Amino acid sequence: MTTSSTPPRLKLPLGIQNLAKLRQQGCYYVDKTGLAVDLIEAGSYYFLSRPRRFGKSLLIDTLKELFEGNQALFTGLAAESRWDWSTRHPVIRISFAGSVSDPARLEERIHELIDENERRLGVQCSYRSVTGRFTELIRLAHERHGAPAVVLIDEYDKPILDRIAEPTQAERMREGLKELYESFKAVDEHLRFVFLTGVSKFSKVSLFSGLNNLTDITLDARWSALCGYTDEDIDTVFAPELPGLDRDEIRRWYNGYNWLGTGVYNPYDVLNLFQKRVFGAYWFETGTPSFLVKLLAERKVFLPRLQALHTNAALLSSFDVDRIAPEALLFQAGYLTIHDVRQPVLGRWMYTLGYPNREVEASLNEVLLPEYGVPGDAEAQERLTVILQRGALHELETLIRSLFASIPSDWYRSNPLAGFEGHYASVFYSHFAALGLDVRVEDATSHGRIDMAVLYAGRVFLFEFKVLERQATGAALQQIKDRGYADKYRARGEPIHLVGIEFGRAERNVVGFEVETIQGLAPLSAPSAGS
Repeated sequence: MTTSSTPPRLKLPLGIQNLAKLRQQGCYYVDKTGLAVDLIEAGSYYFLSRPRRFGKSLLIDTLKELFEGNQALFTGLAAESRWDWSTRHPVIRISFAGSVSDPARLEERIHELIDENERRLGVQCSYRSVTGRFTELIRLAHERHGAPAVVLIDEYDKPILDRIAEPTQAERMREGLKELYESFKAVDEHLRFVFLTGVSKFSKVSLFSGLNNLTDITLDARWSALCGYTDEDIDTVFAPELPGLDRDEIRRWYNGYNWLGTGVYNPYDVLNLFQKRVFGAYWFETGTPSFLVKLLAERKVFLPRLQALHTNAALLSSFDVDRIAPEALLFQAGYLTIHDVRQPVLGRWMYTLGYPNREVEASLNEVLLPEYGVPGDAEAQERLTVILQRGALHELETLIRSLFASIPSDWYRSNPLAGFEGHYASVFYSHFAALGLDVRVEDATSHGRIDMAVLYAGRVFLFEFKVLERQATGAALQQIKDRGYADKYRARGEPIHLVGIEFGRAERNVVGFEVETIQGLAPLSAPSAGS
């Protein structure tokens, strides 16, 4: 039952990537049509990279319906009064959303997609090559319909990404797609608008040499919210779904994606939450690639560093089959997002990347633990939560020793991570992060940086790690005390647990574990009414 002030609940558009279906079935719709018109008015050739399941296909379909002049679908939307409905353009739509796993099959699939567009536009090409047929399709569409053509390409990179773990095969896919994408240069006079979207941004040299005028809007603040839901969208469009759900938890779990402008939520997560009414790692569970997990392990990535990873624009864009920077892959695939931007240093903008939200941080660390030698142990994770709730740190020592003892000796002999200086801290951090706790790495204080802080259950836990060649020295705990790391947290008025942990390189385990608990400052009481 709804009141006069509460709009009725509508159908959730889960899995719907078609604007007509979404509008005709009375689904919730976050109106992106105003932004779409702004984009079209601002230019003609665009590329947009966004993570999977972020609404790219629906955006492509919305652009298609605009250019084809299907006015009825835009009744009440921002574009209705801003679009010239008297002009229609032939739309050529290409989507590689389906799997094309065999490079030999790629050319055949491209010809099939051209066939589909020929039938829909009522033209017949005579050329046989991919480049010849595609350029002819564009020219004939213009001639047949009396208006320049629009080309919309969705999931442009999926054939490459599907084989990214096999460089030779991925390179063959790249070369096959390059033949298609190089076609545009020869038919510019027949084109009104071109829009390509996908997950990864491959270098122009390798894939887009024929598209020198392609504008990359991935990191353009104006279009940061072109895909995804904003805070305002959640509070207005989806207001009927919010009762019974913790609004702050929705924000912590699914918000946080940012491309230098307005931050957004992952649409797939939000819609699943509203349907199932339970918080879960919905987006993460739909396809985290094993290739990514293995790449992080092979490159010996220091996992705590992923909370605040510093990089520049060139590295973020440095992605190709034979040159894959982990930072670029993590960012483009949606596992890291932009937290901060600093002024140019020698002309280069510097970015601080980090996890977008709780879902990604907890889920990614959980799947990474086995690569760092730690078998999955739900019981141990539950014990850790209880220990932190009770502040029983003598039990934490036992749990941590068991954690490292569970790593098979064979793993150390056969895995390059075994000699990795940050291996111990990475395992320790990931064990906490996998629980979805408030974990802060390299937390800055006025006296330095504490290795790790955990805020949970009304308590503060400060950890300092040392890796030693010989016996324990007590230096880890002493550093916390000497540098006054606890001062930053005293005003919280909560118990503060100082934990110094020393790992023995030869023992491959904890050799020193020292704890001290201090009480935070009592909060100031409010002045009495008569004071």
